Amino acid sequence: MPSSRDRQARLATYVVYAVQGLSFASLLIQVAALQDKHELDEGTLTLLLLIVPVFAGVGSVAAGAFAARHGSRVLLRVAQPVVAAAVVLAGVAPSVPLLVPVLLVFGLAVGAVDAGINMQGVAVERRYGVQVLNGFHCVWSAFGMAGALWASVAADLPLPLIMAIPMVFALAGSLYAGPGLCAPDEEKAAAAPGTTPGRFPWRPIVPLCLAMGFLYVGDAAVSNFNTVFMKDVLAAGPRVIPLAYVAYQATTLAVRLGGDLAVRRYGPAAIVRIGGVIATAGFLGVVLAPNQPLGIAAFGLTGVGLSVVAPQSFSAAGRLDPSGTGVAIARVNLFNYVGFIVGAALVGGIADAADMRAAFAAPLVLAAAIIVLAPGFEPRSRTGQPAPTTPSR
Repeated sequence: MPSSRDRQARLATYVVYAVQGLSFASLLIQVAALQDKHELDEGTLTLLLLIVPVFAGVGSVAAGAFAARHGSRVLLRVAQPVVAAAVVLAGVAPSVPLLVPVLLVFGLAVGAVDAGINMQGVAVERRYGVQVLNGFHCVWSAFGMAGALWASVAADLPLPLIMAIPMVFALAGSLYAGPGLCAPDEEKAAAAPGTTPGRFPWRPIVPLCLAMGFLYVGDAAVSNFNTVFMKDVLAAGPRVIPLAYVAYQATTLAVRLGGDLAVRRYGPAAIVRIGGVIATAGFLGVVLAPNQPLGIAAFGLTGVGLSVVAPQSFSAAGRLDPSGTGVAIARVNLFNYVGFIVGAALVGGIADAADMRAAFAAPLVLAAAIIVLAPGFEPRSRTGQPAPTTPSR
């Protein structure tokens, strides 16, 4: 049975996932508003959006090195308030030259936090002995959706105020959760026989890395360009524009609510395979959407399919790292940003050269590739044996 300390760590981990979901959505849901404020064309917008994943990748790599020595708790207690501050500053930045360094800081901090929260999530999952990672990502989605709903409700307020108010709650949540997170010694576990701690072959992780990259090409398309698609292609107004992202996060949340139970019953490979099929159908719906309601529904369908990939990628990486060093998780997390960089450049570039409908065909193809990669979500361990799944209790 989980101890009271395990339950405390799980609650604190729920909170830091919630804070990250809220913070990320509070910036990305305002891409169209920031584009209008600074009078950016599609090409310039794409270049600015690339700043975040490029520096997030740097932040993630640095976070892996830092957490290996000091643990992810200290990392999160420093980096999460920085994310909140960067969101506020992005809202008030009066010009592009001042917005650029804010996005740089946001990218570095958000990359560190992404790595840190998943290190905490895997540590809690290992201590509980059952799959719980979907639940943490579910909370991330719930608060991402809350951030989008807030943007819709508060559409008449000044942009700096819309972006700043949620960050008050984000900062409070981060400060509350910090002391309850797993300490460095609680994140570690005994090394498996026949393994060398901290050393990992790439081969068993490659399917997870590729699937994570393809997932985030799709996620980048939705997160960065859903508002632009709704505004420019489907002629949606300010109150309707955020609803595409609300639908995306709502369906992601709905699937993740039952995700852990489904994975325990059917296995991660089957769940990821089904997710790839549904995500492909969703992006096809976006490409063909004739009106706003069907466009919103299509974005929601992509959320159904993509929602299962990230939790299962981190969970599988954690099983390949039984000593809890975080190396496998850091490698998989890096492809989060590779995918986001490719997604922003690919979708933005196609949109600039052709149109936004054609641009969403790219994530459609890569979502289909996830179906082929699904067997890699039941990987073999570093000793060549099947990596143990988390036992039921």
